[in-house]
Amino acid sequence: MKNLLIGLAALLPAWGAADAQENRDIRVRVGIGPQIEPKYIGADSYKIAPLFHFKIAHGDKQFGFSAPDDGPSLGIVSSDGFKLGVTGKIQGKRKASDVGAAVGDVKTTYELGGFAQYEWQDSLRVRAKLLKGLNGHDGVVGEVSADKIWRDGDRYVFSVGPRVMFSDAKFQRAYFGVTPAVASVTGLPAYRPGSGIYAAAAAAGATYALSNNWGLFGYARYERLVGDAAKSPIVRQFGSRNQLSAGGGVNYTFTIHRSPK
Repeated sequence: MKNLLIGLAALLPAWGAADAQENRDIRVRVGIGPQIEPKYIGADSYKIAPLFHFKIAHGDKQFGFSAPDDGPSLGIVSSDGFKLGVTGKIQGKRKASDVGAAVGDVKTTYELGGFAQYEWQDSLRVRAKLLKGLNGHDGVVGEVSADKIWRDGDRYVFSVGPRVMFSDAKFQRAYFGVTPAVASVTGLPAYRPGSGIYAAAAAAGATYALSNNWGLFGYARYERLVGDAAKSPIVRQFGSRNQLSAGGGVNYTFTIHRSPK
């Protein structure tokens, strides 16, 4: 639900942009379904969580492309396929009880930052983003991704592509580090990871319109921890380098009619 609220808040300014267009109607697509995801970063167990889908388009324009793992985003500057904007993410908490050892808790983290991307002819998109944890892990995380896109307007959209994730030492120590105090309690060796690339991933997403109003959406993502993250005693003894997530649901599209000026 938190992801949905952030997405709605980020997209509210787009309503005013419709005033400059000849067709002032607004099309909205909302969806919901279940998803399965790791309990925390580096976990070997999973949880079921709600999955939300929200898009907005002006007039008869098609819905803009977004990958399933983009996070709520708002474009600020856009020109000839290039776009700059702000984006956010909620990084789930990690409880020591979820790990099965007294490795310490990491609070739910609200991340905020920016993105830059280039999309070529509705066929290929490259994107980079950088976010700062405002609480919780307090670190800096980033991602570089590319997506190959196949679409027929709003009838169907399918995308797939690789990702590389990197972070500073604060982030990695929060999830993968073992302090001397934790080592003395758990028997794990003390471990102090540094900054750098911590994971590589591939993600695929799809939407398909069953009618003018109803449709289906879904995604799948595989992530592999690498580098210092993969060497973490927490991951090696209690977790897994392999991180899988997937989900899907039903969406509904409707139009808010606005009379011409």
